[in-house]
Amino acid sequence: MLSLQFSVPLLPTSRFKRHSVRCASDRQQLFNRIAPVYDNLNDLLSLGQHRIWKRMAVSWSGAKTGDSLLDLCCGSGDLTFLMSEKAGADGKVIGLDFSKEQLSIASSRQYLLSKACYNNIEWVEGDALDLPFSSGYFDAITMGYGLRNVVDKRRAMQEMFRVLKPGSRVSILDFNKSMQPFTALFQEWMIDNVVVPTATVYGLAKEYRYLKTSIDEFLTGKELEKLALDAGFSYARHYEIGGGLMGNLVAAR
Repeated sequence: MLSLQFSVPLLPTSRFKRHSVRCASDRQQLFNRIAPVYDNLNDLLSLGQHRIWKRMAVSWSGAKTGDSLLDLCCGSGDLTFLMSEKAGADGKVIGLDFSKEQLSIASSRQYLLSKACYNNIEWVEGDALDLPFSSGYFDAITMGYGLRNVVDKRRAMQEMFRVLKPGSRVSILDFNKSMQPFTALFQEWMIDNVVVPTATVYGLAKEYRYLKTSIDEFLTGKELEKLALDAGFSYARHYEIGGGLMGNLVAAR
């Protein structure tokens, strides 16, 4: 039987800034509920591969020392911490999410890891559809497993375009909606026979069944490229990774 290994103490939510959030409340509540086991399940279900995919996403963002960086839908902070290492002590990283529970865990991880460069991170509770930042502020943006869950993907892409500096890039990692029948069938089989049964052990079967629907309703790689170009980006390329199960959109302003 799987056992839950979660012992990170949650820090007061006053450690991160709050802004009004306009989103589907059921989706927000879902991510608050799964927050305590989110990292454990990611490791278990991907056999640790998600860490490789996230490093690829950060690399594609073009983030570098001294940059001002944004990690949208940051969750418990995996991509944020990787971006922090890129920015270094002279840079600045903001991790934004609509789930206060996820942000509390991210803030606790920052405190416990105590890596010097992580002092450049600020956590913000906010809305990906109405970013509380000035235009042309960031040198690079990452978004991991978030675009699929926002209620207005076009608006989210427009907001990313707005807050990026000219010539900068956004790197968006998520499940891939494959057009290959075998890959799509395998993805569905994995969700039904691995993901949901594993989540059941944690009492979260209902919360993880939404994955199949969210992927079905998501955009294909070509559609994501068009979404970015329609938002104003000058370049957009979608890469299939993880055997076609995952995808990463790279777009330049």
